[in-house]
Amino acid sequence: MYGWSGNLLNVSLSDGSISYEDTPYLQDYIGGRGLGVRLFFDRASPCIDPYDPSCPLVFSFGPLNGTPAPTSGRCSAVTRSPLTMTIFDSNCGGSLATRAKACGNDAVCITGRADAPSILVVEEDTASIVRAGSLWGMDIPSAGAALKERYGTRVGLAMIGPAGEAGVRFATISTDDYRVFGRGGLGAVMGSKNLKAVVFMGSRKTAVADPVQLRFVREQARKLLEANPITSRGLKAFGTPILVNIVNTMGMFPVNNYQRSHTDRADEISGETITATMLEKRRACTACTIQCDRITSIDGVRSRGPEYETVWALGPNCGIFDLRSIAASNKLCNTLGLDTITCGATIACAMELVERGHLDAPISFGMDLSDTIEMIARREGIGARLAEGSRRLAESAGAPEYAMQVKGLELPAYDPRGAQGMGLAYAVSNRGACHLRSYILGSEVLGIPKLLDRMLTGEKVSLEITLEHLNAAVDSLPLCRFTTFSLSEEYFSRMLTSVTGVEYSETDLMRIGERIWNLERLYNTRCGFSRDEDTLPPRLLEEPIAEGPAAGQVCRLGEMLPGYYRARGWDTEGNPLPHKLEELGLDHV
Repeated sequence: MYGWSGNLLNVSLSDGSISYEDTPYLQDYIGGRGLGVRLFFDRASPCIDPYDPSCPLVFSFGPLNGTPAPTSGRCSAVTRSPLTMTIFDSNCGGSLATRAKACGNDAVCITGRADAPSILVVEEDTASIVRAGSLWGMDIPSAGAALKERYGTRVGLAMIGPAGEAGVRFATISTDDYRVFGRGGLGAVMGSKNLKAVVFMGSRKTAVADPVQLRFVREQARKLLEANPITSRGLKAFGTPILVNIVNTMGMFPVNNYQRSHTDRADEISGETITATMLEKRRACTACTIQCDRITSIDGVRSRGPEYETVWALGPNCGIFDLRSIAASNKLCNTLGLDTITCGATIACAMELVERGHLDAPISFGMDLSDTIEMIARREGIGARLAEGSRRLAESAGAPEYAMQVKGLELPAYDPRGAQGMGLAYAVSNRGACHLRSYILGSEVLGIPKLLDRMLTGEKVSLEITLEHLNAAVDSLPLCRFTTFSLSEEYFSRMLTSVTGVEYSETDLMRIGERIWNLERLYNTRCGFSRDEDTLPPRLLEEPIAEGPAAGQVCRLGEMLPGYYRARGWDTEGNPLPHKLEELGLDHV
């Protein structure tokens, strides 16, 4: 078998059993996100509590992992999110995917709950469960150092920090190189299983069906990535914070919990300023030529990033424009194992709740976040309430309208009142407010694959659906989303064919993406999600932006949603119709 290993590892932490089976669904779901979603769908009962020991946590890899395909160092983790209660896949870069794939498994499915804090050690053709001992309670860097001392440096690590141990609903799963399964609280699910870390120790190579063809396609892809100013220069020079000035210039850069969408201080925290004042060196995930990652240092604070979303969430969204403060908060979140987007957005929500008299807490816009972040990670004081995420916090305060979230997942750093397609993308995303399910902003702001008027709703539905399918497929290969700025479906299908020896056309690839999207939707609808959840916070639908380049705009979601359902082959409540399920081979799931 080429590309895939054909092995699925099943682990029960409750009874310690380890078993292997032939991996199903490979050609129809590929790997990564697609395979993980299908395995979870089959093994989890509808509406299972994310903290139920029988709830699966699936780590899933793909045929392109371990190959020279550009940006092939990605993998997925899938479960039901304790933050959103949706099916949830989270994606991670770095070196983990390559090291995990080298153990010889297409996926690792973990169920049960260990009777004491434990570590899962995955090797070639075997796995074992050992006691975590003193590792439980350690932060991410300390745990990573201890595990490398015990198992060596050439291992892949997936770990939780104190936030995951405490069940914070937006706790992350982190790697030893500070890449994370960031959104959705998968670290809390891992913590509920008494699982501190998964250690991957393997050296198997990924077999490639046609190495000559893969080298040829890879070289063509490399040239296209280098010809695109974003993937060749912009991201390499400035990282993702290059977006700060771009998005602010468009009047859609949220400030103070989305109360404003433009600032005169953007340059203080921009990618250009970070590069000029903080950059130590650039880094890249495995097999990546883009090199958007960086090590930064400012006034004694040395850390990875910060990424664009982090700069915003722990900065302007909380009324903060000091790079040292943002860097310190970023490092603290990474150390404790917290999603920076949800952490910052939840704190910003609390700040507005206090400002409007709905919450009594020592929190205000512009204040230092360090103590609050520590309290969240350990569920102490006001941190215990914030650890539930913004939706539950605002609901408990009697003012749910101040939570900037969809399906429980906090919005990232693009105000959809200034880009109509982004509003549709947030509303219909299967995992809640997510900029990466389609990244239609690439078209509305960057002109990729084509420039559309961001203030108009026309043409957004068809493009949104196309991008949703493409990105679901790319997540399943798996490759980095940034490749879609430069490469078309042709290159993705040719790389997949070269590696696996299975002939995939562009149409095949897009149909797989459509199958994945509909399966995710089907799981959510069986859990009670409907049209009511495909919406946005009232502020974005009803309150026009007050000032800046997008002044006067609201998100006109109602102009797009009915057409989206029709184009998808769903009913008026957003349920996939029988003919669509049959068309995708999902009529018997």
